[in-house]
Amino acid sequence: MSVLIVIPARYASTRYPAKPLVALTGAKGAQKTLIQRSWEAAMAVQGADRVVVATDDDRIADHARGFGADVVMTSQACQNGTERCAAALANLGGGHDIVVNLQGDAPLTPAWFIEDLVAGLRANPWAELATPVLRCEGAMLASLREDRAQGRVGGTTAVFGAGNRGLYFSKEVIPFTPTSYGPADPTPVFHHVGVYAYRPDTLAAYPTWPVGPLETLEGLEQLRFLENGRAVLCVEVEARGRQFWELNNPSDVARIEAMMAEMGLE
Repeated sequence: MSVLIVIPARYASTRYPAKPLVALTGAKGAQKTLIQRSWEAAMAVQGADRVVVATDDDRIADHARGFGADVVMTSQACQNGTERCAAALANLGGGHDIVVNLQGDAPLTPAWFIEDLVAGLRANPWAELATPVLRCEGAMLASLREDRAQGRVGGTTAVFGAGNRGLYFSKEVIPFTPTSYGPADPTPVFHHVGVYAYRPDTLAAYPTWPVGPLETLEGLEQLRFLENGRAVLCVEVEARGRQFWELNNPSDVARIEAMMAEMGLE
């Protein structure tokens, strides 16, 4: 099954304009932009047949081509990364069995997250798309709670039922748990990792559906699938000692750089 990885990137982010071009400093001092680090993460995935950056901005496109990326231009009308992936697939003329959306704000995504995601979609024909979830340890849960306490939109959490079928995704910390956890203790909260693998037909249909109330309230693109009755597979992935965080706010730059330093990622 042919696998295409698309990295959607836009300049005019509401919360963080020009985010793809923000420089992140590695463990030994090397500076690379967010979009370049996300592209390098995609290039490390085994079994991907093609990796493209999908954008509507010439500044991002020129920069991406400068470090060797394959670029697909898409419309400014795309409302989110999934719509941009659909536009990229259409512009490429299809020809792929699985399309992966590696959002351009997740440079710490390990290759095995995506490899496990693709394997999960292949093994579960009922699933129309798949997305990874990571069980929070106490320290990560504390970070999520702190973000919400400070009024910041940080990571997203996921709940799922039998067969790991997705039930809901939220920017709130769900499910509620009154228990106190040590930094390394496993918790019942799962951090949703912003990566998706779609069946091409499902991806193509997505932009034709209206934006529903849940997607509007949460600002989470994956809720459009649930609101339209589509089957979402949540694939539990293992951190294997790696730290993970997405760049959602300017304050996340220092957090991600600290993680890279601790893990020795250049």
